[in-house]
Amino acid sequence: MIYPKSIATLIEHFQKFPSVGPKSAQRMAFYLLRMPMSEVQKFAQAIVEAKENTRTCEICFNLSSTSPCEICQSTKRDRSTICIVAETKDLIAIEKTNEFKGLYHVLQGLISPMDGIGADDIRIKELLTRLTDEDVKEVILALSPSVEGEATSLYLSKLIKPFGIKISRIAFGLPVGADLEYADEITIARAIEGRREI
Repeated sequence: MIYPKSIATLIEHFQKFPSVGPKSAQRMAFYLLRMPMSEVQKFAQAIVEAKENTRTCEICFNLSSTSPCEICQSTKRDRSTICIVAETKDLIAIEKTNEFKGLYHVLQGLISPMDGIGADDIRIKELLTRLTDEDVKEVILALSPSVEGEATSLYLSKLIKPFGIKISRIAFGLPVGADLEYADEITIARAIEGRREI
C-alpha cells in the first residue's frame, strides 16, 4: 500500500530508531496518528525539550541537564573510585542499585573494529587525563561481556596498569532466579570466576 507522503515520512523516521523494523515503525506511526492533537503536541515538545536541555558532562561524559553533572558535583561521592561504563544507560542501571558511591566515566561506546570504532572514537583520552589529574585509587570496569566489551576492557587495563591504580571488573554470571541447567557455558564459567565467600 502506498501511504500519503506525510505518513510515509513519519514511518521512515521511526524506522531510524534502534531495533525498529518496518512493521514496528508502521505501528508507532499509526498509534501517533490516533492520539489526540494535545498529546501529540506534548510528545513533540518533550522530544524538543530533551534535545535542548540535555548536555554531556565535561568531566565524566554522562548525559545531564547540567555540566558538571549532579554526580560529579556531589561532595558525598567517593572520588578515589571511578566506574567505567560504555553508555549513560549503564550508569543509570548501576545507580539504581544504590550500591556504588564513587564517580563514573562514560566511554560513549566500545571499541569495535567491525563497526569502524577505534580507541580514538570513544572517551579514553579523557579518562587517562582524569587518572593523571585526580587521586584515583581504583578503576572498576563495568563493560558488557561482549566481544567489544572484552576488547575494550583489555585495552583499558593495559593503559591503566602503568598508573599503579587497582583495576577490578564487575562479576558476571547467573541472574537471581535463573536455573543453572538453562545457562550457557560462558555464563556458568563467569559465575564460577566471580564467586565470593559467604
